Amino acid sequence: MTVPARTLAPTPGQTVGPFFAFGVEYPRMREIAFPHAPGAILLAGTVYDGAGDPIPDALLEIWQRDADGAVPRDRGSFPRDDHAFAGFGRSCTDGDGRYSFWTRNPGRADRGAPFIALVVFARGLPDKLHTRIYLPDDIEALAADPFLASLPSEERESLIAARTPDGGLRFDVRLQGERETVFLAF
Repeated sequence: MTVPARTLAPTPGQTVGPFFAFGVEYPRMREIAFPHAPGAILLAGTVYDGAGDPIPDALLEIWQRDADGAVPRDRGSFPRDDHAFAGFGRSCTDGDGRYSFWTRNPGRADRGAPFIALVVFARGLPDKLHTRIYLPDDIEALAADPFLASLPSEERESLIAARTPDGGLRFDVRLQGERETVFLAF
């Protein structure tokens, strides 16, 4: 007897949070680079909802290349030893929707402008949101980047961080509404 093949529908997404502390937090998770290491910068910003209000309980993850463009290959993402560049980190927003990471400026990949991959988890989101944070410094690299070139200028601008006076980066995430951040479909 032949049993008919069954196709199962994928499990639908479920909203995340606000209980991030259970199982996702670990010591120094915001330190992709040691804060006092040469080349360390502060990447910071605020996460806003569609009404323009800060989101006090979002979780952000970043992945990136090191300053020389190399992808970190060390096993495990939790160890922080004050010397190695982890390439991965997490930050929870505070009561005012602010997040921060200690990291480095990423180096260029084979083609395109240097960027930091960012994932946002927040209440009300049935699935995580993926986006990119581009460095503002190399105008020619930004203009030549294939992904950025595919976007209208106002959307492209939503992906480019601002350089702070101390050399850090400011990048606000807007989940909806005016100046909404461009998110990638996966």
